[in-house]
Amino acid sequence: MAIVAQLFRNFFVSLVTFAPGYSSYNKKRMKKISFQNDILPLKNELYRLALRITLNPAEAEDVVQDTMIKVWNRREQWDEIESIEAFCLTICRNLSLDRMRKLENQNQSLEEGEHDSPDQSYASNPEEQAMQRDRVELIRRLINELPEKQRSAMHLREFEGKSYKEIASIMAISEEQVKVNIFRARQAIRQKYIESEKYGL
Repeated sequence: MAIVAQLFRNFFVSLVTFAPGYSSYNKKRMKKISFQNDILPLKNELYRLALRITLNPAEAEDVVQDTMIKVWNRREQWDEIESIEAFCLTICRNLSLDRMRKLENQNQSLEEGEHDSPDQSYASNPEEQAMQRDRVELIRRLINELPEKQRSAMHLREFEGKSYKEIASIMAISEEQVKVNIFRARQAIRQKYIESEKYGL
């Protein structure tokens, strides 16, 4: 009986091993996620998203640290995650929103840091540089005045180059809602920018 059972097990294993899709499935499962190589390089991307939501450099840095800790604490689940990048961005966004709520509850003002300097590489003289700085600052301010969902969706799409599907996963909304938020964000920024340029607001 023991021999029969062993033969049956060997036969079953051979069936599964050579079944369609088994090889690709195993290769996917064999890929080990490394904190050093796969997660740590996401720090800048996480920081940009956190800053876009909190509008506060110190808060954004704290969010990134908390995100890294939370991701590390769930390391046993890494191999089951389809996209570790989307996983990290989702945690980062949720932590950023939590901090925003806490700050609002404490009636603390949220101010954007001024350490980000605009690109001046193509400005040919001081006057053009000053005008470019003003435009960049205006666009940044208009984006930061958007509702959070529009702000996050636009940031992930325009600045991080994420697909609608990825953004939907990160923000836990449908792809259609992502498109609507981005469309409304672009419309609002365009309208406010035109008004600002026209009336000097």
